[in-house]
Amino acid sequence: MDDETQRAARLLDAQAKAVELFDEIGRRGLIAAGVGERAVSDQIRDLANEMFGVQKFWHKRIVRAGPNTLYPYRENPPDRLIAADDIVFCDFGPIFEQWEADFGRTFVLGDDPVKHRLRDDLPVIFDAGRRYFDAHPDITGGQLFAEIRRLTTAAGWEFGATHAGHLVGEFPHERINGDEIEYYITTGSDQPMRRHDRAGRLCHWILEIHLIDPGRGFGGFHEELLDLGHAPAPA
Repeated sequence: MDDETQRAARLLDAQAKAVELFDEIGRRGLIAAGVGERAVSDQIRDLANEMFGVQKFWHKRIVRAGPNTLYPYRENPPDRLIAADDIVFCDFGPIFEQWEADFGRTFVLGDDPVKHRLRDDLPVIFDAGRRYFDAHPDITGGQLFAEIRRLTTAAGWEFGATHAGHLVGEFPHERINGDEIEYYITTGSDQPMRRHDRAGRLCHWILEIHLIDPGRGFGGFHEELLDLGHAPAPA
């Protein structure tokens, strides 16, 4: 197995473990009314250690509920108790055997149809963005971001962040600076996404979808690998 194949396989393995972790979050009912966001985050941290021996995360652990789901990554809203009818999203970056995963999913408590529709639209827009990426071999981060925003508006939502993803495995979130815009799926990122990084490795990307409904006061989040782990659409 060559280095690039091995690197891709390990990124996919890390993501597969993140999927297992999130499935177990659901099975154990950790997203529950009356529990604080920080407490749930700590429970998930402990679960990741129990299941996989995870002791490090490559960015801050995020659990946000209700109006806190409107905030983008960089914000740090005050801890909130999860309510019985809340929408909740989790964004975690566990490190599995030194390989990074970056994974986000949204949960809905209660029967609010708009919250359920937003949650269900997240993977739909993600998949549409991935198909657009597959269909445009020379696409830039700026072009993909524009398409994600178009898809978001067409679905009746607003986009809740200034970017829709980033390179994985090259830098920690906390060091993202304006002069590193080429590492993002965002306006002004004008290099082809299919390229090699400064170390000569193929670039691999995380796609993030953060949909919000400011009028109703909530949002949702969906995140995983963009260019690995699926069969590209036919040319």
